[in-house]
Amino acid sequence: MAGLDFEAKYGDSHDIRTIFADEGVKFLLSREGKVPLSECNGKMICLFFSANWCRPCRGFIPHLVELYETLRKRGVNLEIIFVSFDREEDGFKEHLKSMPWLAVPFDVNLHRRLIDRYQVDRIPSFIPLCSDAIAVDEDLIGCIEDYGADAFPFTKKRHDELKAIDKRKREEANLEELLAQEGCNFLISGDDKKVLVSELAGKTIGLYFSANWSPPCRSFTVPLADVYNILNAAKDHCFEIVLISTDRDLKEFNVSRNSMPWLAIPYEDRVRHDLCRIFNIKGIPALVLIGPDGKVISENGKFMISSYGSEAYPFTESRIRDLEAALRKQGEALSKQVEDVKHEHVLKLDMAKAYVCDFCKNQGKFWAFSCDVCDYDLHPSCVEKVNKD
Repeated sequence: MAGLDFEAKYGDSHDIRTIFADEGVKFLLSREGKVPLSECNGKMICLFFSANWCRPCRGFIPHLVELYETLRKRGVNLEIIFVSFDREEDGFKEHLKSMPWLAVPFDVNLHRRLIDRYQVDRIPSFIPLCSDAIAVDEDLIGCIEDYGADAFPFTKKRHDELKAIDKRKREEANLEELLAQEGCNFLISGDDKKVLVSELAGKTIGLYFSANWSPPCRSFTVPLADVYNILNAAKDHCFEIVLISTDRDLKEFNVSRNSMPWLAIPYEDRVRHDLCRIFNIKGIPALVLIGPDGKVISENGKFMISSYGSEAYPFTESRIRDLEAALRKQGEALSKQVEDVKHEHVLKLDMAKAYVCDFCKNQGKFWAFSCDVCDYDLHPSCVEKVNKD
């Protein structure tokens, strides 16, 4: 956890006071009213460039409020000063209502000079006044969204440390390090029972990144539930899934977990967000598989489930190689093309991720006999070869 033991080369707060004085700024503002410039004395100063009309800015402010309040509770003597990009004073005032920190009084020309001084070309921008801070083009905003107060003291060194911690967790951490945190070492079931993370020891675990609002997630949940039920019926509950929800609110989250037979990380638990970052989840659904030893087996579990279903268990590389070898052998035993009594054209052997057999109307995957002329597919078992005798 970041704290005062992390050193940053902060400039004297008098520097910002000198700059403000040179620009004619005689006081700062809070939500309660005017604040003297001396309020900055002895504090670590960060400038926050934002605007009420900017949706990303409004979306970022809750992250920054949480960081500000957390660091204050830790005893960090930090002050944030808002510099507005707003064009109208009403927008500035409305924006300031959402901020517990200070602001430069509204003056479009003054704000423009400060924007130029600090070379701000995008908003939101967060600029710590220290020489070794993460540069704007290195995405300090993203760093704060990812790590919250642990991003403090906003230096490149600290950012590298956090990324190294994530890498270690992804490659070496056990299940409890990934799923449990101080004050929250349990998961919840659909009927609101608490299950300790430690109770999952020795099982194969799927971390399921999903959201109820996503149609692809709802579609993938169906075959995933089939695999879950098949494996646990046959192998004494050897496979557990943990929902890592990316739902937009608690109501959606409850719909998600109540429709699934497995466990979930509580919605209010920040571990949900941390796992998305640790495993670099850019799209959902996603499934990360962890072996009985607590180590990551695969970050591409969705492909394994979609391709092989429960046969992919225990989801190891060797198991997938065996399945692929068996599939190749099956293809080698089939004719390259056939004439079927039910169809007028020659059918050629083809590989398909998924298809519907035009004879039995059941879904198939992998090997199929397909027509190049028209949209016609047959399961190999549904072929009735033409007798040429």
